[in-house]
Amino acid sequence: MTSDIQDWWDKTSEAYQDACEIPVDIHYGPSSPNEDELKLLGDIAGKRVLELGCGGGQCSVAFALRGARVTGIDFAEGQLAFARKLAAENGVEVDFLQQDVKDLSPFAEASLDIVFSAFTLMYLDDRPQVFREVRRVLRPGGTFAFSLDHPLFRKVDLDKLTMVESYNETGPAVDDLGALGTTTMYRYRVSDLHNNLVDAGLVVERVIEPDSRKRYDYDPWFGRWGVYLPEVLDLVPPTLIFKAVKPAG
Repeated sequence: MTSDIQDWWDKTSEAYQDACEIPVDIHYGPSSPNEDELKLLGDIAGKRVLELGCGGGQCSVAFALRGARVTGIDFAEGQLAFARKLAAENGVEVDFLQQDVKDLSPFAEASLDIVFSAFTLMYLDDRPQVFREVRRVLRPGGTFAFSLDHPLFRKVDLDKLTMVESYNETGPAVDDLGALGTTTMYRYRVSDLHNNLVDAGLVVERVIEPDSRKRYDYDPWFGRWGVYLPEVLDLVPPTLIFKAVKPAG
């Protein structure tokens, strides 16, 4: 991640956690089923799990509560402080490291069963590098599951409910988060993500675009910030999910 994005997260970590009230759960994003419903990861107990961009650690703690051996990495110390406190409150041990997700050098080759990430990868300026690193650290047959903004959701004017930009426009853009200020996110197409994974040597098993017309009791984002509104969710999903695996052979 670039330095401006890191600075933004460092400055807004506490306000972000207060605003989002994220539950301890293995969640994939707004208007999306959680892991209990999607069952992308299989039996988690005893598995070595790495969460990329763990933020406040809600998913990492949820993995640990299910018996996984978990490491969460994030480059914002404010987020990690929140995560360590959350792990202590839940009585679990999670190894939280301040680390750029593009550099997984602390992890040995073929040492992890699962790599997971929820709503981090749209802030990365070099996803192909991340995907290559994920393949390196996964054991043969290991799973990489991640979610991020659905690219079409970012193209909709929330007031007029019309497209404001071509789907083919990719690269950096301003991400306006209201009271939390602005930062940079990186636009992409679904095919870009798929091909980046294939080029990294991973096998894509699932691409999921959850039906956002449905409502989930455990979704903390529904209706928030004038963004995740029913009239918008009825048109386009806000979340995109991939499951990929490292070939066993």
